Amino acid sequence: MLDTAARLFYERGVHEVGMDELVRETGVGKATVYRLFPTKDALIAAYLGRLSSQILAGIDEEVAAHPGDPCGALDAVLDAIAGDLRRPGFRGCAFNNASIEFDDPEHPARAAARAHRAALHDRLVALATAAARRRRGRQLGAQLATLIDGAYTSAAHLGADGPARAGLALAHRLVDDARDGA
Repeated sequence: MLDTAARLFYERGVHEVGMDELVRETGVGKATVYRLFPTKDALIAAYLGRLSSQILAGIDEEVAAHPGDPCGALDAVLDAIAGDLRRPGFRGCAFNNASIEFDDPEHPARAAARAHRAALHDRLVALATAAARRRRGRQLGAQLATLIDGAYTSAAHLGADGPARAGLALAHRLVDDARDGA
């Protein structure tokens, strides 16, 4: 159910996809779907929560693959983002796409987007703090988070080779500066 919801929500938007369509697409009985996800909002929250867990686990894997090398981990994360911006069917940040469909700041989509952004920011700050040897890690982490957000937004509208590419190059340069002690 979550795989189908993720595909359809990302392709068309959460408002455009109804529960009846999800039931048809999955072949799962309506009663089962509503037992698992009592409301569409619960399904949206589960979709975004699972996506966040997958993204954050990917970052954690990069950290583990670069023991003692936070700059290497940051570069690997930025490279993974560059690849994500080029994937077929890319249409921006799933969290932005879902959350902008709701006015209520407490809607589960908005809450999931906030939680994801906060967790991503925390991981970037932790890596940047280790990379910059504590000197300006919080600032560097915030700068990287901003450049990543901008890359996703820009690539959705102008493609991965537009300003998104320049933003990620700048992010790499900031990591290089941290590596060099600048």
